[in-house]
Amino acid sequence: MAEQAKTVFIFNPTANGGRSVRWLPLLQEEARAWTNPGVWRLTQGPDHARELAREAALTGAERVVALGGDGTVNEVLNGLMQTSPEQRPVLGVVPVGAGNDFAFAHGFPTDPVQALKRSLLGAPRFTDLVRVRDDRGREAIWGNTLGIGFDAVVNLRARRLRFLKGFWRYLVAVLQTLWFHHHPVSMRLVWDGEHAEEEEVLMLVLCNGPREGGAFLVAPEARPDDGLLHYARIPGVSRLTMLGLVPRVMKGTHVHHPQVRMGTFRRLHIQAQGPLYIHMDGEVFADFGAPARSLEVELLPRALRVAGEAETREHG
Repeated sequence: MAEQAKTVFIFNPTANGGRSVRWLPLLQEEARAWTNPGVWRLTQGPDHARELAREAALTGAERVVALGGDGTVNEVLNGLMQTSPEQRPVLGVVPVGAGNDFAFAHGFPTDPVQALKRSLLGAPRFTDLVRVRDDRGREAIWGNTLGIGFDAVVNLRARRLRFLKGFWRYLVAVLQTLWFHHHPVSMRLVWDGEHAEEEEVLMLVLCNGPREGGAFLVAPEARPDDGLLHYARIPGVSRLTMLGLVPRVMKGTHVHHPQVRMGTFRRLHIQAQGPLYIHMDGEVFADFGAPARSLEVELLPRALRVAGEAETREHG
């Protein structure tokens, strides 16, 4: 990679089941009209985007554009956050993955070409990120949502259903989770170091952005630049109640359900009496083989600059 590359494009050719790759020639052509010099790097496996993002920051890139889904963006975030604040480039996002919830939260256009334009020309604006640590010593950064319990297990099960796609894959994973893993966990939750609660929790989603899974408005009021995290918490409800809540979460109307708890915070400590299964921006953080028992969550305000609304400029 050229040491003085101003823009580094990190493209995941396996995003959205490999369908992202059809965008590559057009996006490369468009990018040549908007930026010079720019270097394209294609990821070759898990964690490669993290390495590429860190390398780009350390060699002086001014912008890093993540082209993929939420998993690609998460890796890029973690790579950039391994460098000092003054080294971190502006982040752009081109949503060619399946869920694209980070892009949604930050207002990137759904059209990849328009998202590319914003990524290259948009004025930088700060966004919040979040750090998480568990009792096993694992530490990571996330930017959109972290799910514990029910939705994390759905995520784990959906990964095994490779023969299904889209809605049917999720529906089968939900039904499997309802039948096999409908087990609330007793937790002690300490919010912002002050307010403590103890409850049997079936699902807890921590939100920097409003949506996860490409369709579920878990925290409709969450904004990634407001200096707050939101949460949605569901206690040990029945299987039937949980099944009824799933379509309500898609619409964001679950916030009015009497058994759903909503709120805001900046720091959270969780101590559980059972195993915690966790996803982070849709990626596995703690699974069946290596669950967590406690968790520390900390908001990192204004941690990174993200490309905002694109400036008007003719290209050519």
